[in-house]
Amino acid sequence: MADPLGNHVIMTEPITPEPTDEGDSDIAATDAAEEDEEELDPFRDDDPTLQGLRNINSLASWTVSTHKPTCGVSALLSPAPHTYWQSDGPQPHTLTIHFFKLVHIAKLRILLDFRKDESYTPTRMQFLAGTGHHDLCEFGGWEGQQPVGWQNVPLDGCGVGGGRGLRCFLVQVRVLENHQNGKDTHVRGVQIFARDGRVSQREDGSDDESDSSGMEMLEEEEAPGKKGGARGKSLFDLKGLGGLDEPDWMRDPIVR
Repeated sequence: MADPLGNHVIMTEPITPEPTDEGDSDIAATDAAEEDEEELDPFRDDDPTLQGLRNINSLASWTVSTHKPTCGVSALLSPAPHTYWQSDGPQPHTLTIHFFKLVHIAKLRILLDFRKDESYTPTRMQFLAGTGHHDLCEFGGWEGQQPVGWQNVPLDGCGVGGGRGLRCFLVQVRVLENHQNGKDTHVRGVQIFARDGRVSQREDGSDDESDSSGMEMLEEEEAPGKKGGARGKSLFDLKGLGGLDEPDWMRDPIVR
């Protein structure tokens, strides 16, 4: 066949590429990688050790030693992992958590992310507790390199008789060192948990003397020489003896 200029042109049929499974395999590999990355995401809040525990962050007042603008307590307690507390002063950087009543802490953890914070990431922390600032005692410490995700603070041996758990009014976190001797620090979250009394009551059908927020029910001391008597008890404890019903406004708050 010749074109209008007299050149001889050979017509050929277009070649259709044969279908292959390479594209499908690449897509499948990408999906599998995304699934693996999602499974390894350290910020997923699916820790099985949280079963039967309740967050009691809202039952305390939180203060920090120093902070940058918009990077204070509100950013620290935000559920979003991209917000954080950033200090603005000399070390050690302190975070003080003051509960208005005695609590029994069952779990304490701190959220860190070396991938984003680098030299701002804490590598050594100290933990203290007590009834106030005047009697703080060290109960634990933490050291780590390039941490990512929730870091659990060990509470073994902090309870009565060497048991697990911590009873206190005040907890203080001190950041002593940062990665590569960084000056200021980034802490992306702190969570404190107590045992949920409602769960234990549903499981064994018994009444626990601690309420669902981990608050200890402090009983009044009995009168001298009247052990087992009724004089040392409150009127609200004598329901069977014609006592008064405790009004709702006098009960401990329920964390929702």
